[in-house]
Amino acid sequence: MQKIKDTIKKITPLDKALMQKAQTRLDNLTKPQGSLGRLEELAKNIVGITRQEMPKTKNKVVFTFAADHGVTDEGVSLFPKEVTAQMVYNFLNNGAGINVLARHAGARVAVADLGVASDLKTKGKKLYIKKIGYGTKNMVNGAAMTRGEAIKSIEAGIEIFEAEFKKGINIACTGEMGIGNTTAASAITAVCTGTPAAKITGRGTGLDDKALLKKIAVIKTAIKINKPNKNDALDVLAKVGGFEIGGLAGVILAAAAHKVPVVVDGFISASAALIAYGLEPKTKDYMIASHTSVECGHKVIWDYLGLIPLLNLNLRLGEGTGAALCLPIIEASIKIMGEMATFAHANVSKKI
Repeated sequence: MQKIKDTIKKITPLDKALMQKAQTRLDNLTKPQGSLGRLEELAKNIVGITRQEMPKTKNKVVFTFAADHGVTDEGVSLFPKEVTAQMVYNFLNNGAGINVLARHAGARVAVADLGVASDLKTKGKKLYIKKIGYGTKNMVNGAAMTRGEAIKSIEAGIEIFEAEFKKGINIACTGEMGIGNTTAASAITAVCTGTPAAKITGRGTGLDDKALLKKIAVIKTAIKINKPNKNDALDVLAKVGGFEIGGLAGVILAAAAHKVPVVVDGFISASAALIAYGLEPKTKDYMIASHTSVECGHKVIWDYLGLIPLLNLNLRLGEGTGAALCLPIIEASIKIMGEMATFAHANVSKKI
């Protein structure tokens, strides 16, 4: 727990003075004020996050964490849990959606095993192994993990971020893989936002109506049995969460501590953002909401956190794909601020 506490201590409010300076520059570029909308807002916020007048965007990292979930025993997914391990191999072989989109955006992918239900043979490929357990327990029968395991999962995420930070990180992205993890994310969202399970539970990998109703019932049962305390993020994570979700919450905390903007991906990543926010509300200012997925709980989280996503492309893959798609937009915002001429330099008349 000490690592979490030490990380949280380093999280400070954004630099408002630098943000005002950035706004002044943006207002004096050769365009009507505010005419580049969210691009201007992004640039200003990233200045406040990084404490750099001209933030760098060279080093971009997508953190894709994998873990299994005991709740799959309840039939909440169309796919067997073995797919989690199989997809980790796909990530390592650069064949997954996130590999393609990360390459497109010029980002590297940091893959980690936080709790895959088998021992992975990496064959020399780079994989962070921070296994907390071989999947969580079935939360219908009790807590998904112990409080100690919840702490370990968050600290593992912090450690992985710090290892990658030594190589250079200007922008971080969150991503995940774990069969059954939309069930955990739905439970976390229901508890943290106070929204009924039926309103935030989606079809995940493509459940039909009957299976969706069963999934909602499973979530309700898990919440009823475990009684997670919405005012204690660690308790929520331990009782109805997942190891990869805890790990991503650690990434968000570490990114904020190191003054790095973090682009939050899909529904599961957003549930990790809820945990990070519960541990330290200032983390919200370091988050960039990437997109709104077809999972109905995703928008509920963004509304709860007061964040407006950049994209709406009906995505539902996870892995960090939505976050990676936003990287060129984020880079464009910084280039506009740094490379566009001001009225004075371009000898263009301002408005009358």
